[in-house]
Order: sequence, then C-alpha cells, then structure tokens
Amino acid sequence: MSDDAAVMADGSISTRTAAPRTTIRNGRTAEVVAQLLSAATDTRSGRGREVEPDLRHDTAVTIAAGVRDGVLLPSRVVADAATRIAAVERESNPLPVLRAELAAAEAAALEERDDLDVLPLAGVPVAIEQGASIAGEPMLWESVAGHPVAARLRGAGAVVVGLGAGEAQDRRDTGDAPERLVHNPWNATRDAGGSAGAAVAAGLVPLAHGSDGLGSVRVAAACCGVFGIKPGCYTAAGASGWPDLVENGVLATTVQDAALALSVLAARPNLAEVDPPGRLRIGLAVDPPSRLVHVDRHWTAAARRAASVAAAAGHLVETAAVPYGNALFAVFLRWLAMGARDAPALPQSARLSGRTRRQLALGRTVHNLRLVRPAQIDRVEARLLEFFDRYDVVITPTLAAPPPKARAWHSRGRPATLLAGARFTPFTPLWNLVGWPAASVPMGMHPLSGTPVAAQLAGPPGSESTLLRLAAQLETRHPWQRTAPSAATSSVRR
Repeated sequence: MSDDAAVMADGSISTRTAAPRTTIRNGRTAEVVAQLLSAATDTRSGRGREVEPDLRHDTAVTIAAGVRDGVLLPSRVVADAATRIAAVERESNPLPVLRAELAAAEAAALEERDDLDVLPLAGVPVAIEQGASIAGEPMLWESVAGHPVAARLRGAGAVVVGLGAGEAQDRRDTGDAPERLVHNPWNATRDAGGSAGAAVAAGLVPLAHGSDGLGSVRVAAACCGVFGIKPGCYTAAGASGWPDLVENGVLATTVQDAALALSVLAARPNLAEVDPPGRLRIGLAVDPPSRLVHVDRHWTAAARRAASVAAAAGHLVETAAVPYGNALFAVFLRWLAMGARDAPALPQSARLSGRTRRQLALGRTVHNLRLVRPAQIDRVEARLLEFFDRYDVVITPTLAAPPPKARAWHSRGRPATLLAGARFTPFTPLWNLVGWPAASVPMGMHPLSGTPVAAQLAGPPGSESTLLRLAAQLETRHPWQRTAPSAATSSVRR
C-alpha cells in the first residue's frame, strides 16, 4: 500500500497520513471504487428505466426524486460520488476520508427498503465535516456512528460518502497536528475557507454539513460560491448553543437543497418550503464592525447587488447600520476562554505545540479574571432586537476580502493568524455570539482573485425560513454557476 492513503478497519479510506507533496493515488482506493462501479452496473442490469447520475448537474432534490421514482439507483449515485472523490489529487482533495465500502453497503441496503417514497434525501450522497464534535470530542475519522448530524441525514435516506477536515481542527485536535490545506476549486492558489464548501463547489457531493464557528459555514460558502446557512442556536441536530459559538449548518449549490437538508437536521419539514416571502423590510449594512477593517469594494458591491435584487423583487430596502458595539471583542474573549475550558479534557495534551500552549495560557487568564460575562451578550442582543424592530433581514458583505493565499496557517504566529482572520471575516462572528441565523448567498465573481463574492443575510431568532425564502428568491433572479469549472480542481495551480 502506498503512503497516499490507508484503508481503515471500517472500510474508510483515509489520506490523512499521506506524504505532503505526493499526488499518486492509492491503488486500494482505485480498486475499491472499481468494485463499486462494477457492482452498481451489475445491479442495474435488467432494469430499463435507470438514468446515469451526474453530480455536477444533479441537485439533491432531483437525485432524491429520481431514487424515489426508480430512475436512479442509490448504488450508482454513490459509486459516481466515490469515483469523483477518488479522482481528485490528494493535494486538492477536500475529503481526506472516503467511506467507499461502507457507503456502498448503505446504498445497497437503501435499495431494499420499501419506504423510499417518504425519505426526503433518498440516495443523496453527502459529506460531513470532521470538525463536528460528539460529546465535546472531535469526530473520529474511522466512523460516523453516533454523530447526531449523520443520524438525521441517514435517517432521511442520505448516504455519507466522505468526511472533510473541519476549519477549527488544528485548534481542537489532541495532537495539535498541522492544518490540512484546502484549495479553492475556483483558484487553487487561494484558500477554500473549509472542506465542505470546496467539496460542494467541486461537484463531489451536492450537499455537505459544516460546523459554523465564528462563521465557518458562511466563510466556506462565500469563498467557494455556494449557498451556506447557519441556523439559530439549538435549531439543528447536535447544536451546542452560544457558549461554544458553534452551530451545525449546511452547504449546497442551491438554496432548495440547503433548505431540504436543514429541514432534516432541524426535524422541521416546513423549512424545505422556499416559496417567495411576503414583502420584507431589509436593511443594507456595508460598513465594517471596526474602523480598523477595510472592506474590498467588490465585496461591498456584492451586498449592494443582493439589496438591489431584493428591491426589484418588491422588498423595502434602505441603508442601515448594524449596532455591532464591542461584539467582536466579546467573541474574541469567548474564543480564548473556550479553549482553556476544554484543555483539561484533551488526551495527550503534552503533544500540544508551544503556539497552542500560549493560547491556552491566555485563555486561562481570561477565565480567571472573569472577563467573559453573560451581560456582554445581553447588551449586544438588546441593541440588535431594537434594530430588528425596524427590519426583518439585514444584508451585509459575507467577507471583507477575497480568500487569502492557501498556506499552512499553523506555522504562522497566533497574532498573525488572528489579525488575518479579523480582517478577512469581520461580518460573520456577531451572529455566532448571539446564536441567530445567518446565510451566505453567491453574488458574482471577484475580477482580480477569480473567486466568488457573496452577500450575508441575517435575521432575528426564528427567521431561518425567512432567510431561506429570500435567498431562494435572490437565486431565481440572480442565478449563479453551481459548481466551479472542473479544470480548476484537477490540479493545484501555483
């Protein structure tokens, strides 16, 4: 077996131990995928109605409908997904674990069920972000058993074909291992913001789960030109609430697909309905939360474009100013304190790097001085509730700049990393702090970086349906290219 991948005890194929620069695909991977294709073809023999799946063009909604109608076989769809994932070179593959054999077995079992007609995600291949936690620990690479997100998705008929590396994995992993570089499918010299966004934008899967901590789902969606939504706290399965600043969200190439997936994670079927909303009061807020942050004019233009499309749809849109206050500082303090709180539970803590040890020491200081207090959030929420007395939705840029160059951020100093993050994603953390829903909607391309730009939609507690319906309306009136050109993912451009 080559160094590029390893077949794990449960049949998963992991490339996490691969040599950093190797691009030789694992022979066992190719063998397993070939077997899947052969088995899927054998299963199809004698059936005349089946059509070939095409994950670069088929949405989750159309795949599920095809499976329910008997014109698509789950085994064939899963084999197609596995083939696409295995074909991507290791350097640019956002899904380092391919559950080829397990996914094939689950797809075959799905075909024997007699309740496909009631499964909203019947046969849909999905990816789950590895950074999602089970009982406070990072999800094991070898299995998705017991994962609440996986349980909901699989219960709806979806098949988990791959696992992606979470955006915050380096900060929470026991070994403090170097971050995995995830290249942007539109421009491989740029960062993707997260594996889930890259996998969806590359057409490897139509749907992916993502853990939104400080904006991770929306950041990845914005970087990769797909739709992403973070629901309000305690809405989706496995949600952790505001103390951890993290909620489970979804990414997809269409709003309808994301709405369907979120309706499954939230056990709220009505969220899948994305008919146009009634006339909304929308605030357009393009000013950054801090004077120290400069917003790229193309990202400002993305927010203005979304507002213009909304106004043309009949909504009342006016310029507004979000009352950020000291929200970013409050988020920063909680981020530090959260790491210090979790540190005692980390096994093999002696392996943590000096960079992480310094961060944990600073977090303990924040905790000991009691600098994190509920009253800080209460004040921010009070101002926001007053703001949303006047508006139903606010539109901001999702990001302040194009994705940075793809590089190993773990090797840089913590201050440099924090400063880069604050300048890059100043608009997203507020909604994690208060635990309110927010989404990112593609709004064109950046002419200089060759990567997408996007607008963020946010609303008060319980506004998930409003955000989804407005986003679907924007998509209808201002459609986007659902996946990146395939050539962008076939090799890593320097």
